[in-house]
Amino acid sequence: MGTSNPEFSFPSTIEEVTTMSNADHIRVIAVPVVEARGFVTYDIEQQGPVVRVTVTAAEGGATPSIDDISGITREISRVLDEADPIAGRYTLEVSSPGLERVLRTPVHFAGAIGETVSIKIRRSDSGARRLRGELKAATDDHVVVAVDGPEGLVDTELAYDDIDKARTVFEWGPTTRPGGKGPAATAPTRRPTP
Repeated sequence: MGTSNPEFSFPSTIEEVTTMSNADHIRVIAVPVVEARGFVTYDIEQQGPVVRVTVTAAEGGATPSIDDISGITREISRVLDEADPIAGRYTLEVSSPGLERVLRTPVHFAGAIGETVSIKIRRSDSGARRLRGELKAATDDHVVVAVDGPEGLVDTELAYDDIDKARTVFEWGPTTRPGGKGPAATAPTRRPTP
């Protein structure tokens, strides 16, 4: 394929263009818009008529602001309307990844090493369908997650083909009381009565 990008290679022949998925067509259009504004395209996905473009900071750069996201949205929308790679109507959603990021590619996993992750497994010999632990490593074909086991932390290796869904997990720390005097007591919650 054509020009190299860590997450995507741009097509260089007409055969490559005609065999691309809608998401790949959208990526070819959206990535240059995002990069021209100094940001990185974290992810692009299409689910039915909804196109989601997730934008993040370039290495060493600032996180995109609401104004940045608005400008990127307008520009991608204009370019998509001109190129018309999507049949029918569509909704464009442009956002930043947020605190809990979806992990779908080896690049996503590599960027989350050292973070707590939650993984839903497609198939498992042990019967476990979900894992939660610290992401220790990510290669081109698998990840290693340190998971609490009966005898302490156990490194668990998972091939990407065995992962159904994965995301980072944001862990809230204890809240401090006004004046910084330790954790505040949490108020009991009341369940609504039927």
